[in-house]
Amino acid sequence: MLTIGRMLDLSRLRALHAVSVHGSVAGAAAALGYTPSAVSQQIAKLERETRTTLLERRGRGVALTEEARHLADTARELLAIVERAETTLEERRGRPSGLLTVAAFASAARGLLPRVLADLARRHPALDVRLTEVDPHLSVDLVARGVTDLAVAHDWDIAPLPAPEGVEQAVIGDDRCDLVVPAGHPFTTRAAVRRTDLAGQRWVCQPPGRVCHDWLVRTLRTAGLEPDIAHVAEENHTIVALVAAGLGIAVVPRLGTGALPPGAVAVPLEPGPVRRLYALWRTGAARRPAITEAVRALQAHWPAAAPLPGDLPSVPRADGAARQ
Repeated sequence: MLTIGRMLDLSRLRALHAVSVHGSVAGAAAALGYTPSAVSQQIAKLERETRTTLLERRGRGVALTEEARHLADTARELLAIVERAETTLEERRGRPSGLLTVAAFASAARGLLPRVLADLARRHPALDVRLTEVDPHLSVDLVARGVTDLAVAHDWDIAPLPAPEGVEQAVIGDDRCDLVVPAGHPFTTRAAVRRTDLAGQRWVCQPPGRVCHDWLVRTLRTAGLEPDIAHVAEENHTIVALVAAGLGIAVVPRLGTGALPPGAVAVPLEPGPVRRLYALWRTGAARRPAITEAVRALQAHWPAAAPLPGDLPSVPRADGAARQ
């Protein structure tokens, strides 16, 4: 039975909530910007305060006890109340301030967020922005659960971005993707390559389950082609390096990729794949000046993050809007 003898420390409840969301002490530490040891210490103090066992060993990891799950649900409600109070105070001040946690997928964290964070730090010294790089499929859930304040996520035509109840979103911009081939490849002599020309090619791409991988497989199969995926890598820089070594071809988003190394050449693919980037935040924080200012900065810095914005024709989206 859970026994509470005095008022609980909010930071310890936040640590427990993070463990419940991420399923591990290490995951909670990464999300909160702490060390795993610090999170474990917070949980241990909370156990002493409540005189209750909250975490149990399960193999190499931990699991929440039934009492811990109930306390984590209460923690989520309390954190939502605190967020509303902080939003009201910041709104009354009329300027961004306090802590703003941001989650972004790897290429956005590398290609867009450095400019945005530097802009926010320069304009709003009272605002403390903390960035965490996360897998793109996790970011929406992190916002919905209250683990992070703002997320940068993306979708493709084959996988629209879900917007659960209580989460709002705004378009940041469209990230074009190029067909990257080894220098000397026959495609380098063409002004553009059509999808039907891709038969017999060896591919380098991200692992199954990633949107880039699923887009490639579904697109080629729609064109009557079965992809020959020779190499699988997580990072676009690794994928490009494998292409430059002559080991295959790849479809690579421009954001965060940077200049191609010697041995790799970008060729336009028709119709060209485009992914759309979004900013997401909880409805309860929509009035917070830090959120509105961060979204402004993301949209303002997008043109510089997406190189060569006019070198390919617009590609219509499935929803009828032109992708630029």
